[in-house]
Amino acid sequence: MALKSITTRWFLNSFGVIFIILATVVTISGVAIHNYYYSAVKEVLNNRASMVDGMMIRYSENTVTSNFYTEIRSYVESFPDKNMMELMTINLNGEVTLTSSGFSYNTQNLPDYTMALNSSSGEGLYIGNIESGEKVMAVTRLVTPINSEFSAMRFVVSLERVDDAIRNMVLTIALAALAVLALVLVSGLFFIQSIVRPVREIGAAARQIASGDLKSRIARVSDDELGVLCETINFMADELENTEKMKNEFISSVSHELRTPLTAIRGWAETLLDTDNYDAATLKKGMRVISAETERLSGMVEELLDFSRIQNGRFSLVFQKLDLLAELGEAVLIYTEKARREQIQVIYNEPEMLPIIYGDKNRLRQVFINVIDNAIKYSDPGGTVKIDAFARDDDIFISVADNGCGIAPEDLPKIKTKFFKANHTRRGSGIGLAVANEIIQMHKGSIDIESTLGVGTTVLIRIPVNSPEDLPEQPSLLERKPENEQKL
Repeated sequence: MALKSITTRWFLNSFGVIFIILATVVTISGVAIHNYYYSAVKEVLNNRASMVDGMMIRYSENTVTSNFYTEIRSYVESFPDKNMMELMTINLNGEVTLTSSGFSYNTQNLPDYTMALNSSSGEGLYIGNIESGEKVMAVTRLVTPINSEFSAMRFVVSLERVDDAIRNMVLTIALAALAVLALVLVSGLFFIQSIVRPVREIGAAARQIASGDLKSRIARVSDDELGVLCETINFMADELENTEKMKNEFISSVSHELRTPLTAIRGWAETLLDTDNYDAATLKKGMRVISAETERLSGMVEELLDFSRIQNGRFSLVFQKLDLLAELGEAVLIYTEKARREQIQVIYNEPEMLPIIYGDKNRLRQVFINVIDNAIKYSDPGGTVKIDAFARDDDIFISVADNGCGIAPEDLPKIKTKFFKANHTRRGSGIGLAVANEIIQMHKGSIDIESTLGVGTTVLIRIPVNSPEDLPEQPSLLERKPENEQKL
């Protein structure tokens, strides 16, 4: 794991690249400084050689031979730059005859003189160590007035101080590079740790959330991308916690919803079985209750199956040309009697006609039934449910309004969310509206809800007048299941 850490990857990639760049800069700088200084020393020696060569030419033209030798000897002995370099004269035999220092010199090792003799320019250069171990640079120049005493002039300078200067400059550059490298290392590690530490905390919190601890949260310590990530994970945990809470409430609600009709069915079944003498009215009443509660159970199971199909991506529609007004009228007719029994008035303003659309008639009827059922369910005795249908532009609108308990403003944005129930005192599973919203969206339409707590709720369903080309691709006959098989 350490080899895959952010710190290791940064060290190998970023810090390693910076190290290589600085090492390259130091190396190139050292080579450049070395070449510059050595070239400068060589240039000085060549200038002195040219000057001395010119002087010897003038001496040879203006003096006799004896005076010429005397003048050269005097110049060498009083050489003005003897503190910087040493001047030597070499005869035709390659022997050093005069030196500006006055010391004799071993004539066995003069590679620069040999080079000058073999060079067309008459110049030779040697850089190396002499017998004492001192590093020197020697430049030999063949003189123009060649005679038995003077065939070449040799200039020798010590490179010890030059090398010291080069070494000090390169060391200064290297120390500066090391300082930069140390600064990059310290700042980089500090920056990496400022990332790694929160990432580790985020990872630990994420593992806790994944293990089921939905109360785990991450403290936001910065306003950068990591802070946003912490806030996002906290938001995710909040949503998961809310979803878990709604799921548990959904299970509890569904269990209660299933238990109520089952209790009624079982109670009447036991009553009819245990009673030998009962009249026709009692039998009819019991069978009516059993039939009604069985239908209610069937509807709840179908709703759960539809929700499961939506979650698994297996929810499909069968589109065909249909009269939407007929489906809406049937849904209103189904719930009119139920509303009357609960002392709720249903007012249906039926239009003369609506445009023919393409859609799944069974699913659209399911939407209308769900919305009307919710309006009746959340209305109190004496309430009113008003249903309107009209066409506008290329859309059909169905409005279902009630004057029931209404929805709180903070619950309104979540009312179409799966498992969510705004009012737990009323029956229902909390997934009916989510299924209805999915069906309408598959018809390219929308469901909009406006509500005021304690005043009432209005649900506006919009369904576009589509052509077959505008709708999702219909499943083939082999993909479609029989209606009775889909309800299993």
